[in-house]
Amino acid sequence: MGRAMARRKIFILLTALYVRSVYAWADTEADSLYQDYLIDEVEVTARSLTKDIILPQTLKGEELQRMNALSVADALRYFSGVQLKDYGGVGGIKTINVRSMGSQHTAVYYNGIQLGNAQNGQVDLGRFSLDNMEEIQLFNGQKSDIFQSAREFGSAGNVYLTTRKPYFKPSEKVHVHGQMRFGSFALANPNIGVDVKLTETLSLSLDAEYVYSSGKYPFRYRRVLPSGETAYDTTAVRQNGDVNAVRTELGLHHYYRTTGFWRLHLYNYYSERGVPGAIVNNVWQNGERLWDRNTFVQAQWQDRWFNRWDTRLLVKYANDYTHYRNYDTRILPSNNEYTQQEFYLSLANKVLVFNWWDLSLAYDYQYNTLSRANLLLDEDGRDSFGRHSHWLSAATAFNFKEYVRAQASVLMTAVQNTHLLFSPSERGAGGVPIPKFTPALFFSFRPYPKIDLSLNAFYKQSYRYPTFNDLYYTDLGNASLRPELARQHSVELAYKISNVQSQISTACGYEIAASLSYYYNRVTDKIIAYPKGQQFRWTMLNLGTVKINGLDAKADMTLYLPLRFVLRTRLNYTYQTAIDDTNPSDSYYGHQIPYIPRHSGSVVLGLDWSSRRGDHYGLNYSFIYVGERYSQQENTVYNYVQPWYTHDLSLYGEWQIRRWWLKANLEINNLLGQDYEVIQNYPMPKQNVRCTIAVRY
Repeated sequence: MGRAMARRKIFILLTALYVRSVYAWADTEADSLYQDYLIDEVEVTARSLTKDIILPQTLKGEELQRMNALSVADALRYFSGVQLKDYGGVGGIKTINVRSMGSQHTAVYYNGIQLGNAQNGQVDLGRFSLDNMEEIQLFNGQKSDIFQSAREFGSAGNVYLTTRKPYFKPSEKVHVHGQMRFGSFALANPNIGVDVKLTETLSLSLDAEYVYSSGKYPFRYRRVLPSGETAYDTTAVRQNGDVNAVRTELGLHHYYRTTGFWRLHLYNYYSERGVPGAIVNNVWQNGERLWDRNTFVQAQWQDRWFNRWDTRLLVKYANDYTHYRNYDTRILPSNNEYTQQEFYLSLANKVLVFNWWDLSLAYDYQYNTLSRANLLLDEDGRDSFGRHSHWLSAATAFNFKEYVRAQASVLMTAVQNTHLLFSPSERGAGGVPIPKFTPALFFSFRPYPKIDLSLNAFYKQSYRYPTFNDLYYTDLGNASLRPELARQHSVELAYKISNVQSQISTACGYEIAASLSYYYNRVTDKIIAYPKGQQFRWTMLNLGTVKINGLDAKADMTLYLPLRFVLRTRLNYTYQTAIDDTNPSDSYYGHQIPYIPRHSGSVVLGLDWSSRRGDHYGLNYSFIYVGERYSQQENTVYNYVQPWYTHDLSLYGEWQIRRWWLKANLEINNLLGQDYEVIQNYPMPKQNVRCTIAVRY
């Protein structure tokens, strides 16, 4: 009896140590990837308190597939505090602006590494498909985990795009998936992918996609004078909005032991598209064309040492080519070619000092070049530029049980511009960079450990250096531009509740998450970019000081109903003022800055049903509203842009036939055929339809 009791105690002790080690590693990315790779997927319905100091907005898995969205840009419309610039159609350029800070203050990360564009600082989110996307997250401020690259501490907001990871059951070696999407405006969008299990710890994934659309859609062109008289009212068909695009991605995923992994990802995107241009002065067709090639290869390695020290290494090389040509003889013809190269290296370390105290240190280096093949960038004859960027961050995090969580960080940024065709003595302003230090402080307080109610707040500074376009282009650049400094203040009240036990016992239950955020941002020397007649060209200026006040309200609810029905709702509302506070003598002093609505919001409703054999059916409805805006600095009736809203509807079904899964999806976008413009004089499509047929094995 004594030996049996001793063996039982030893077994319990070993089990406890094993569970403790799993929990110690559960918060790291490597563990989640490793577990997804080795074990079957199990949905655990247990209640856990939120660990994020600032809650992210998240779309993932089936929720992404259910939405009426073709690209990442379409999905981001459903986040609160987001303004999306959309120039119309499948091929129109799409950029994101979070809390009126500007698109250059919002960093976009692809599998953990930032997508860059030294030329204009903007990422066209329209070229990233949802077909290979596993999760999209938006963080205001920064991630709650201090184990990140130094560069991630430097943005006012971060968007994280995570592609689909290979997943295999023990007896599986190969997965294949394919789909065909077609719809209005001659849309043809095939996609095919394959996952191969090479060894027990190494897998390969390949995904390829082609997109074609004529971009021809009818629109109404109507303007009303301030007196109320109609200036013109006609209908036409959008021209020169066609797109041909091919995307290919290759990934290698390797996991070893239970503490480490490495990943290699190759991405290539090529497109030829028409630039539809603005509808002004009865000009219905523009002669602008754009060719893009975006290629990058990136690698990530991560491991844990002594159960307390985490190390992550990131490496990336990118090569981007852009060819812009204007055939329109009514304006100055142009035929410009641009080539960008980027080399990026990041090393981050995190140490667990005590169970309640973490420290991290990270250093990032990036080198960018921009060259223009056939025309000069500036009047001095320089047609090739370089930029060395350095980021060094130090951060600490405190977790006092479930009551208080706090983080503090400081980031040093140093940027040095070089004119590559000049000798070092001739580079002048490209000399020794002046470091800029930007601190951040995050705090979360949970007064009741057993209730997921939290008060979260943060203060952060972020620094944005002007891009090559901002500084050097003689036809649109402004060499005297000053860098931006943004100060963010945010307070959030968040609450989450679920009735999981009821869900398990009676197949009924609910999950509710709601939050209310107030933020105050102040941007000094804010740089504004907006179209200057042609979509590819911009007007750049410093507004001086902009004060931004905003309120974000979010609510997500999932109801598990009898008979295997699930009702999902997502509600978002944003109110914000972004006021020019530069010079009281200016005519636009105290006015809302261009294209920032005071009111915006969205509603998403979804009803799903699953049969006992595993088939799925769903009906989804979404509504998006963007309030009145102004296209110029002066908020006058001549610059007024009307509010717009759309209703979208989709219906899908998914069936299993042996080891094959078949899925069909029908989308009706802009159900009521509303006439609207996201950017003035860039009409958006009226009612349009998309149909998708997919198969996976």
